[in-house]
Amino acid sequence: MSTEKEIFRLLARIAETWNAGDSEGYAGLFTEDADYITFFGQHLKGRQAIEEAHRGLFQLDIKLAGGGPEPLIKPLTDDVALVIVGGTSSVNGEPDPGRESAITLTALRTPEGWRFASFHNTRVRKP
Repeated sequence: MSTEKEIFRLLARIAETWNAGDSEGYAGLFTEDADYITFFGQHLKGRQAIEEAHRGLFQLDIKLAGGGPEPLIKPLTDDVALVIVGGTSSVNGEPDPGRESAITLTALRTPEGWRFASFHNTRVRKP
């Protein structure tokens, strides 16, 4: 499977595990020492912190929705890629355009396969 396809599959797993409320599976998509910046600006350090923070969040009825521009995957080396993706979510089954995000990730090839080593979520604001 090509690098791009593997990273697209990893992105799909982000949505699948989030929408399933699977905090362990979600955190497992990140490296052990990943840096994760939430849209609130909270800096989570490492897979365990990502899992713990999402365990409570996944109790809420927030689901990721598709749409947005095609993800940009820019290989930096054979084992590292910059990934920029957009998306939105619904709360209690209602789409919320105010939750539109631009997300920047660093994908890293590891012995486990591709994982994200960094994640930064920023709300999209129109000028």
